[in-house]
Amino acid sequence: MNIALIQTKGGHASKASLEAAGFAVGIGETVAVVSGELQGDGGLGAVGVSRVLQGPADLDDAQLAKLVSAAAQQENANLVVCAQDDLGKAVAGRVAVRLNAGLIAGVTAAPQGGSYTRNVFSGKATAQVKGNTENLVVTTIPNAIGMPEAQGGTAAVETFSTDLGSSRVEILEAAQPSDGDRAPLPEAELVVSAGRGLKGPENWGIIEDLADSIGATTACSRPVSDIGWRPHHEHVGQTGTAIRPNLYIAVGISGAIQHLAGVNGSKVIVVINKDPEAPFFKAADYGIVGDAFDVVPKLTEAFKAL
Repeated sequence: MNIALIQTKGGHASKASLEAAGFAVGIGETVAVVSGELQGDGGLGAVGVSRVLQGPADLDDAQLAKLVSAAAQQENANLVVCAQDDLGKAVAGRVAVRLNAGLIAGVTAAPQGGSYTRNVFSGKATAQVKGNTENLVVTTIPNAIGMPEAQGGTAAVETFSTDLGSSRVEILEAAQPSDGDRAPLPEAELVVSAGRGLKGPENWGIIEDLADSIGATTACSRPVSDIGWRPHHEHVGQTGTAIRPNLYIAVGISGAIQHLAGVNGSKVIVVINKDPEAPFFKAADYGIVGDAFDVVPKLTEAFKAL
């Protein structure tokens, strides 16, 4: 039996969580654990989850780890899977300690012969890792595993509770990024990103227009977020959010190794830069040498025409 930790938004499982659940289902029978609101089964039955254990809402990370651990013990589960998003990274280690389990983080492919594939050396190589403990916790990289095929089923939802203790975290304020209908960066399949080549925040309109023309999410390099041109949640790179979109368009970004480490899992990389010696061109599938203020509006119009 496997356990999958599910993060929800508006009562539905997130894309990253559905990928993690499908990963677990591919290994064996899977029960999902959800905290809080759920519409129906949250779409989990469609990816093969057999049952959903619905816990209380508004749990902190430590309480959620207790909930998942208790579910794993109740179901005699030897494998716990969660997405390597902010929630998964906060909970997975705690669950591993509670279950005396090994932890394999950042898995990018379905297991082969008991081995799990994960990136090493900032994505420059891959490693095959095996767990040598009875219980195992695995986190999956969003957009790496892929969405599971729809199976058309429905999962039974059961109320689940255990002694979670009192929260040691006091939430003073909660705010959500105002990204409209754009997908969260870790789940985005199309991303348009820009750096200091845009010269100032007042010029970001051309990036947003390009992103809107193809339904992409916007991102930025670290210097841009550090100087306050863009919000920090848009920062992609080794010290920001690591992403694996189908398409990554980088505008006015030189391509420092720290930035590349967070985006080199992208399936297709397009670089627009007026400096033909920019390091990013070495990692690009397609490159355009030109001024962003000339190239980007023309590219946007071409996308709109299509």
